[in-house]
Amino acid sequence: MTDHELRDDIVFAAEDDMGASPRERKAWKLLIVDDEEDVHSITRMVLEGFEFEGARLEFLSAFSADEGRQALIENPDIAVMLLDVVMETPHAGLDLARQVREELGNALVRIILRTGQPGQAPERQVIINYDINDYKSKSELTAQKLFTAVTTGIRSYRDLRAIDSSRQGLEDIIAASVDLFQADSLELFARGVLTQMTSLLHLEDSSMYLGDASGFAARDRLDDFVIIAGTGDFSSLESRLASEVLDAQEMDLIRRAASTDQCFFSQTSYAGCFGMTSGARHVLFLRVLRELTPLEQDLVQIFAANVTVAFENLQLNQEIAQTHREVIFTLGEVVENRALAGGMHVHRVAEMAWLLGHHAGLPADDCELLRLAMPMHDVGKVAIPDSVLLKAGPLDEVERGIIEQHPRLGFDILNRSGNHIMQTAARIALEHQEAWDGSGYPKGLAGEDIHIFSRIARVVDVLDSLLSERVYKGAWTVADALAYLHDQRGRMFDPALIDTLLAHKDEFLALREDIIQQSQDIKMPHREKKP
Repeated sequence: MTDHELRDDIVFAAEDDMGASPRERKAWKLLIVDDEEDVHSITRMVLEGFEFEGARLEFLSAFSADEGRQALIENPDIAVMLLDVVMETPHAGLDLARQVREELGNALVRIILRTGQPGQAPERQVIINYDINDYKSKSELTAQKLFTAVTTGIRSYRDLRAIDSSRQGLEDIIAASVDLFQADSLELFARGVLTQMTSLLHLEDSSMYLGDASGFAARDRLDDFVIIAGTGDFSSLESRLASEVLDAQEMDLIRRAASTDQCFFSQTSYAGCFGMTSGARHVLFLRVLRELTPLEQDLVQIFAANVTVAFENLQLNQEIAQTHREVIFTLGEVVENRALAGGMHVHRVAEMAWLLGHHAGLPADDCELLRLAMPMHDVGKVAIPDSVLLKAGPLDEVERGIIEQHPRLGFDILNRSGNHIMQTAARIALEHQEAWDGSGYPKGLAGEDIHIFSRIARVVDVLDSLLSERVYKGAWTVADALAYLHDQRGRMFDPALIDTLLAHKDEFLALREDIIQQSQDIKMPHREKKP
């Protein structure tokens, strides 16, 4: 791609869009650690008027190693520390230098060691044994050399902060790409994109503008955009509309970007659109607070092209995952509707299984996997004859033998797939009729030999079945159903799970009623509300 081709999609806003003034710039923090007050005064006098990249110095003073350590704890963004060696002890400064790196874990602050007694701490030994960045004798540290040392330190600090910010952005992007099955993976990815972009443009909080870089990623909604991830001023505005948080000029910038699939720059803002083949539009908005160089604009354009592809793939993966979920729930409902007078049983047990797993302390990923696999727990009933499955009266011995085949039948159906969700569903299908005391079927497993997912499935499946009307029984009352669970604690059910469910019974019952209400609303969308 030539420079000319690359720049074709970069458009600058008109001059009248550039009226917003840059924010107040912040200062570089310089910490002076020395037990001689004159050293502090002279250092401030020599560096008075110092400016780097348009920002002045903010002086912090500490008169002992302990005070210096506290200042670093309270100000982790100190750029440079001028550190005396001999203070309350002959090696107090060296001890502090080691604490900064090893105990505080601060690898970014640039440490310039100053000593009035070079023989007390030989330069070669100090450079080898301590992670410092410069070593100066106070007698040789003229005004010009001090200016040079501080400038070099700040420049190094700035670059290290940019590298660190880029690393954090890459970690977010890697986390999103590793586990696209999480519901918020798009948000994680968008947050990583924002971090990378601010690092790319040197807008991270090591830049010299007051406050962190501000920006957001958003998806289109009618004539507006919904924020899905934000940083700086927009960090807590997820789910808000862009029009609610931007001024008219900024809003016009992102609308023009979305309508033309281009990148637009003004003096204070950047907006880029990432169009999808599905027709959806995502925008990235940044308050850049300064004019970007031609090189930076080219980098933004290249980065935006890559992000477009990544967003597209991420969204497609989420759509596939959502379709997978819907197919599982639909198949589960088809099976259950043969035996239930009303539907949504699989939805209710899936959500209650997630909730019980959550309260039982399972990891979030396991809770989500359980929710996805749970709807297929009774899939083996598809092979049970209607004469047995739908029999209104008690089952005889032969019929009971037939119905007790459904766990293994379900396992055989689901176990053919190598998919992780289907493998989990196969195990639940096989074990969900096992009992804590070993009296269940088909294998007579007991206690913790039954997988925790299957134990959870047994509890929520029985609870919802008792509270639901079936062809062979009426619905039980809540009190009777809970009493039955308590009575079977340690027999049919894992006692710890029963204790957990009963401790949160109101939450489970409310969840179940909410799903029932949602089902009724879908079936009767135009019903009149009761007064």
